[in-house]
Amino acid sequence: MPKVALYNQAGANVGEVELADAVFGIEPNNSVLFDAIVMQRASQRQGTAKVKGRSEVAGGGRKPWRQKGTGRARQGSIRSPQWRGGGIVFGPTPRSYSYKLPKKVRRLAIKSALSSKVLENELLVLEGLAFDAPKTKEMTSVLKGLEINRKALIVTADADENVALSARNIPGVTVVTVTGVNVLDVVNHDKVIFTKDAVQKLEEVLA
Repeated sequence: MPKVALYNQAGANVGEVELADAVFGIEPNNSVLFDAIVMQRASQRQGTAKVKGRSEVAGGGRKPWRQKGTGRARQGSIRSPQWRGGGIVFGPTPRSYSYKLPKKVRRLAIKSALSSKVLENELLVLEGLAFDAPKTKEMTSVLKGLEINRKALIVTADADENVALSARNIPGVTVVTVTGVNVLDVVNHDKVIFTKDAVQKLEEVLA
């Protein structure tokens, strides 16, 4: 079973924590990781690109000239696609780019992402994380004690408004609960910080 250092809120090493092999100790599957990241990024696309077709542009209600006898090509509307100001052929319309991977694949992807962080010594565990009031200064002090000056993902067992608000104004720091842990966030952050309760809760869900 993989072991990682256990820290208190002041940044002092107070022991070790054994992590479940089934969640934090598997061999990372890079192919599945890639598929999960592509899926998440596709789901984040707005899909609001829109152009007007010939039925939506203004004008063009009548035939511009008679069918025969003018010497010009026959035309039915000045808003046909070949006219300036006409409708666009096969242009984009609002759509959703999101899709789903099978549940087992998604689970394997998050396990692979977490196991990668353990292998790279980029996963830390805190005994606990709590503040009496929202204070950015206190969160900065915690990160400084852990010697973290890069992008960090903080995972708590349950939603804690004081923790979330304390980290909100720190660039590169994101706070999520166990239910919100996802592959893209884990991969995008240099360090992942779990509370001890969050580790136990995640192992119950994924193991």
